[in-house]
Amino acid sequence: MTTPSRLIPVEELFGPPARSRAVLSPDGAKVAYLAPWRDRLNLFVRDVDSDWSTPDDGPHARRVTSQTRRGVDAFFWSADGRHLLFQQDTDGDENWHLYHADPARPEEPAVDLTPYEGVRLLAVTLAPDRPEIAYVQLNRRRPDLNDLYELDLETGLLVPAAENPGDVVSWLPTPGRLLAFTLEEGGDHVLHQWDGDGKRTIARFPGTDVLLAVLPIAPTPDGTGLWIGTSRGSDRTYLARLDLETGEVTEVDGHPVFDLDTPRPEADPRFPSSLILHPRTGELLGTRYLGARQEIHALDPHFASVLERLAELSDGDLKHVSCDATAQRWVVDFTHDRDPDVTWFYDHTTGRARRLFRPFPHLDPDELAPVTPVTVTARDGLELPCHLTLPPGGGDRDLPTVLLVHGGPWYRDSWSFDPEVQLLANRGYAVLQVNFRGSTGYGKAHMRAAIGQFAGRMHDDLIDALDWAVGQGYSDPGRTAIFGSSYGGYAALVGASFTPDRFAAAVSYTGMSDLVDLVESVIPIARRAVENSYLRYIGDPDDPRQRADMLARSPISRVDDITAPMLLIHGANDVRVDRRHSDRVVEALRSRGAEVEYLLNESEGHWFLNPESNIQLYRTLERFFAEHLGGRAPARPGTDVSG
Repeated sequence: MTTPSRLIPVEELFGPPARSRAVLSPDGAKVAYLAPWRDRLNLFVRDVDSDWSTPDDGPHARRVTSQTRRGVDAFFWSADGRHLLFQQDTDGDENWHLYHADPARPEEPAVDLTPYEGVRLLAVTLAPDRPEIAYVQLNRRRPDLNDLYELDLETGLLVPAAENPGDVVSWLPTPGRLLAFTLEEGGDHVLHQWDGDGKRTIARFPGTDVLLAVLPIAPTPDGTGLWIGTSRGSDRTYLARLDLETGEVTEVDGHPVFDLDTPRPEADPRFPSSLILHPRTGELLGTRYLGARQEIHALDPHFASVLERLAELSDGDLKHVSCDATAQRWVVDFTHDRDPDVTWFYDHTTGRARRLFRPFPHLDPDELAPVTPVTVTARDGLELPCHLTLPPGGGDRDLPTVLLVHGGPWYRDSWSFDPEVQLLANRGYAVLQVNFRGSTGYGKAHMRAAIGQFAGRMHDDLIDALDWAVGQGYSDPGRTAIFGSSYGGYAALVGASFTPDRFAAAVSYTGMSDLVDLVESVIPIARRAVENSYLRYIGDPDDPRQRADMLARSPISRVDDITAPMLLIHGANDVRVDRRHSDRVVEALRSRGAEVEYLLNESEGHWFLNPESNIQLYRTLERFFAEHLGGRAPARPGTDVSG
């Protein structure tokens, strides 16, 4: 007889980590990292050789930010290590600002370097040969156009460097050149060299090969080329060198089965770039590929010897890496399904390594559930990479099951630690994650199979994977729920409205209910960039036939078919999927007395960031699933979240 594991409190899974995301300074002497202060993640600095067992309010650590409204999420050192830079928005509105913190003067407040109301920081590029400046892209002049500025990190002086004539979607300053990408009608991305009075076309990338942008992309140290991810002539994304004089593209490295791990890392700072670069010289050290597990190709002999030693530190996959200017001293962390982001210091000169910290020291890996990659075959023969997580100590037959659908849909699930998955498994549910058609990382054919298939074969893939879990005996077909955020929220709404007999409950977290509204309400700065994604895959609402098809694939058109209890969750400041997508569903369900709950958070956007927001969210979720699927939940007084 199996014994269920300890009921892990929501606060332990969704509270802030004790420490996280350590980055070594360019001189190899200091480490910047995040740690909680007043329940918000803030930036701290300490000497790498200090005693890491001491608390962060002790003599070895210096707190350099004092953010109390919203935690710091992404940060980096300036090229010379004199400045720490981080990005932050207001209550999830995604109007990112660039802030400066001085590690030498921690008592001084962080400075907003782009203090412009309603303006979004779109990209930051550091210049290793000019460490006192950063190039920033802002839509300050017009909300739909990004211009390039040169920002003095000492004085905050912002100087225009290039004005967008109307067709530039991104700028790329490189040693000795200014490059720009334009997007032509039809979706082709075109790379130009920008010379003030004109531009010289270097290369063209077909829109059928480029979903959002050419990714990854990085200049070669000599300024004569770019390292790019491309699928030209292949189903897989591989690494190539683009010559900036001739436009010639030459393959540098690839994998026979896996894609370069992109574009997920370029959009989500939780994941490292598929290119491992020397932080000082920009030399290419290695590339990452991702299948069931990660595979790194070392492209530099010195890094190959370092990588061999780093791999000995963990049975996880190497995640974020940072090193000093000599590439001898390293700070790294590791992806793991049950012991996430454990952070190490390694000195290649001496060969010695020591663990700096575990971000979640209160979590016991033995209490958490292993995540198992599996492959399911869809009804039309397409292979669907999936992940199955079973409750630890809770058996593996006829379980209540949560079909957990990732966002995007141009994203992917992978073998990793996900607090959502662990919460659900701990509560007694089998968790099934499906990399349905349209997911990235499995080649162009897998992704293109989603064109025109919203609420069609994309949903069939989810049902086929669920049927597999039922057929294998893992899942009880009468106790299954569908849950996801963003696209996953849309998938949950589709599941509840298009296949209502399959689900006992459904949860949509910032999900879109109206595809026409979604496409028509894209914010100005992103409208040109969605031609190869939204318009190609979902449809063009300006075409009457496509508009009708989009409405037919929208859950709002079939809301009367929803019979299962629903929970909708939304951030009031969401700029990707406006709250009205949830408002309308809730209003329609309530008007006919259907069972629906609504959790609307006034201080969050598309993803909840603050700990109290996530704790409220997942307490609500665990109670909702316990009521409708019969899983475990802690005993606490009921809370009305019908809002």
